[in-house]
Amino acid sequence: MQDTMRRPARAAPIRSLTAALQAMLVAVLAAGLPGGCARPTGDFDRATPNVMHDEILPEAGRVMAAKRGEPTSTFNLTDQEEELRNRAWALIRPASSRDWVDATATEAQRTRIIKPIDDKLDPRIYYMYLRSDKFSSSQTRYDRVISDISGDTDLVRPFCQLAVRVEDMDAERLNATNRRPDLKPEEYAAAVGRVNENRRIISWVTRALKFRLVAYRHAIDRLEIETPSRDRVWDANTAWRHLAGEVAFASGGCREKPQSGAEADARARKSRIYTHWGNERPAPVK
Repeated sequence: MQDTMRRPARAAPIRSLTAALQAMLVAVLAAGLPGGCARPTGDFDRATPNVMHDEILPEAGRVMAAKRGEPTSTFNLTDQEEELRNRAWALIRPASSRDWVDATATEAQRTRIIKPIDDKLDPRIYYMYLRSDKFSSSQTRYDRVISDISGDTDLVRPFCQLAVRVEDMDAERLNATNRRPDLKPEEYAAAVGRVNENRRIISWVTRALKFRLVAYRHAIDRLEIETPSRDRVWDANTAWRHLAGEVAFASGGCREKPQSGAEADARARKSRIYTHWGNERPAPVK
C-alpha cells in the first residue's frame, strides 16, 4: 500500500518536466518567428554553438520522441558520434541559406521536436531562391549551382567513412550488451536507443543527398531554358553526374564493394563522354 501511495509523487515531476519543456517550446516558436527556430550558422553556413539549439531543444525533443514511443538514449556521445552529427548537418540543412522555412522544419526534425518530415519538402525551392537572387551576370547562377554541387560532392566520402566507423561501433555496442547478463533494462534500452539514433541520422543524410540531387537537376534544367549557356550547362551536368555517383555510393551503405578483374577492366573502358545534354531531348511539338 505504501508503494502504491508513493508512485504518483514520483511520476508528478516527470509530467511537470514534460509540460514545462512543451511550454518552453511553444514560447520559442512564438518568439522566434519567422526565422528564429532555424539553427544559427556562421562562416560557410557552419552551425554555431547555441544553448537553445544544442541543449534545450534537443532535450525537449528527446522527451517528446519518447512520448511518441520512439527509441531514445541518455548516453554520452562518443567523439565519432559527435562528429557524425556535425558532418550530417552540412548535408541535411537546406541547400539555400535563404530558405528559412525549410531550415526551421529541418531544425525541428533534427532536435526531434517533430516526426521526420523531410520527405514533404519541395526540391524546387532551391531554384526559386536561385533565380530570385540578383546577380550581375546570368553565368553566376551556373557558378552557384556548380559550387553547391561540388561542395556536397566533397562532403560525401568523409561522412561515409565516419558513418561506417559509427556502424561498426554500434555493432560492438550491441554485442557487448548481449555479453552482460547484469545489464539493467534501462541501460539496454539506452544502448538500443543510441544505435537507433545513429541509424536515423545516417538514413536522413542519404535521403537528403537524394533530395539535393533532384533539386540540382531541376535547377540545371530550368537554367538551360531561362538563361541558356552550352558550356556552363556542360560543366553543371558534369558536376551533377559526379555527385550522383557519390550519392549512389552513400545509398549503397558507404562501403566499397570488391570488384573482379573483369569488372574493373570494363569500368576502365567505359566512355567518359557525358550525353545528358538538354538539347538532345526532342524539340517540343507545337
